[in-house]
Amino acid sequence: MKIISTRFFKSSEKLDQLPTPNLPEYAFVGRSNVGKSSLINRLCDRRSLAKTSGTPGKTQLINHFLINENWYLVDLPGYGYAKVSKTQRGQFQVMITDYLMSRTSLMNTFVLVDSRIPPQEIDLSFMTFLGEVGLPFSIVFTKTDKVKPGALTRQQQEYEETLYQTWDELPPRFYTSAVTGRGMDELLDMIETVNGHFLDGDVEA
Repeated sequence: MKIISTRFFKSSEKLDQLPTPNLPEYAFVGRSNVGKSSLINRLCDRRSLAKTSGTPGKTQLINHFLINENWYLVDLPGYGYAKVSKTQRGQFQVMITDYLMSRTSLMNTFVLVDSRIPPQEIDLSFMTFLGEVGLPFSIVFTKTDKVKPGALTRQQQEYEETLYQTWDELPPRFYTSAVTGRGMDELLDMIETVNGHFLDGDVEA
């Protein structure tokens, strides 16, 4: 897929403020310091589409970006560490869960994890939740440019071994870098494939 047009559509803090669910949506979510905004900007080839900051937890609303006028990229608030109050963190968690559980046009959730660190319980728990409620998701490893190839392979093996403890079949996995562009074509190819099924009527929004 080639991204021809990208524009911010709207931000929402409540479900009744979300856009009409008439186009396929792809949500991006992860811990607050996983590099989500940088990845979104690289994926869309836009330097400042999503807000980046040295302070984790910048995204505090559900942000919809309209891509090629026919699908939405959805930037969800980060979970886990963020320099916000416990009350705000609780609100973010409720917001994420309510969106995921109720959004009929959601085609896939991309769960971002830091490729430099071992599997984290908060990420594994979130994936388990998605699996238990039957929501399709993919794992996106970020910041691979900061990891030596050998270390990345070991991290990949450790993650797979950990997941196989509770999963019979692993979800799709992507290895990405917002710096080098690694993995961006693969992500877009997957979205294009699912969009094709949507247009063919194999999936419904």
